[in-house]
Amino acid sequence: MSYLDNILFAILLIIGFGFFASSVKKIIRNINLGVDVNRKDNSKARWKNMALIALGQSKMVRRPVAGILHIFVYVGFIIINIELLEIIIDGLFGTHRIFAPYLGVVYDVLIASFEILAILVIFAVTVFWIRRNVIRLKRFVNKDLDGFPKSDANYILYFETVLMLLFLLMNASDLHLQNVPGGVFHKAGSFPISQFIAPIFNGMSNDLVVLLFEVFWWLHIAGILVFMNYLYFSKHLHILLAFPNTYFANLNPEGQFDNLESVTKEVKLMMDPNADPFAAAPVDENAAPAKFGASDVQDLNWVQLLNAYTCTECGRCTSSCPANQTGKKLSPRKIMMDTRDRLQEVGKNIDANKGVFVPDNKTLLNDYITPEELWACTSCNACVEECPVNISPLSIIMDMRRYLVMEQSAAPMSLNAMMTNIENNGAPWQYSQQDRLNWKNEN
Repeated sequence: MSYLDNILFAILLIIGFGFFASSVKKIIRNINLGVDVNRKDNSKARWKNMALIALGQSKMVRRPVAGILHIFVYVGFIIINIELLEIIIDGLFGTHRIFAPYLGVVYDVLIASFEILAILVIFAVTVFWIRRNVIRLKRFVNKDLDGFPKSDANYILYFETVLMLLFLLMNASDLHLQNVPGGVFHKAGSFPISQFIAPIFNGMSNDLVVLLFEVFWWLHIAGILVFMNYLYFSKHLHILLAFPNTYFANLNPEGQFDNLESVTKEVKLMMDPNADPFAAAPVDENAAPAKFGASDVQDLNWVQLLNAYTCTECGRCTSSCPANQTGKKLSPRKIMMDTRDRLQEVGKNIDANKGVFVPDNKTLLNDYITPEELWACTSCNACVEECPVNISPLSIIMDMRRYLVMEQSAAPMSLNAMMTNIENNGAPWQYSQQDRLNWKNEN
């Protein structure tokens, strides 16, 4: 590489990582729009969750075919990109395989394992493409994925295939140049896969093969930078966010719901005959009134917003949802996708208005998610149990239901009747307390 190439490479890196840093900053800002919630407790259990679920893929392999293939892609793509560090150093200083002299046999093993993983990635990605586009598995043809989500999934598969092919072609041309008489490149690495590709360069001049090597090299590194910046717009953001998402996931039993502190305090006052309701701390008259539940993304907590960004759109939640299976409109995957789409819309609003959100007469409730979807949920937790990265669509559903009931009194008629009975009769049934035992006299 010439000095000009080194300078151009440095500029490419600055632009690529600069855009990526800008995207990460926006994601963090958007997540922080959510209500604060403490998830710093029990760090030991949280680290264990992250190690088993995000790193160990323990929930992915519950469906073995998809799980094992995903491990190929996950491990292959992450580990192969270790060579990105060497590419960066070589690109900045004009060296060639700078780690080889220092690592010796270890370097040969690394390059060989990278190549084997590259083939496994290509195999897995091909199977994934067939499952989506030829076999058309039900959870991949759901209307939730109409439009960009469907294209996005295929774009990622194409990206990964091209990057792995460029990696192998780069190695194959490198190997050819190592083996030509006189050795244009010094001997470095072991190439169990690209040794079968290298013969395509036989008969070409050394200058042409060097040119092709540089083309493959530049396209590979440029492709990685483009893919890295595409993550911001893609479901593949879970590559990065699965780790914090599993760490900050709710550790309470799945059937345990949180209580509103203000409501709990009110109930305690009602149940304590000796309580003085006026003994509470003074209220700030200028403070905004507390809002029960969530009607928009700013009402959700930051972990729920992190969940939305982490969603892989795999559809395991929806495929296991009993409400969805019976034909109801509810799709837990859509709940997460809608939350993310609304959060992105709010973020763009803030960007366009110099850091301030200007009301746009839209909300997550009604404009994205309908009450019909929310009330279809049986709160069975199947979606939470199935999610491979510990996302909880149910928590969002319950917070939005809470808003409908407590802010709008908009519960279904049957539920309103039950709550009225509880209020009047102390039980869900339409009988006075004196008549509760009348059933025993019916026979």
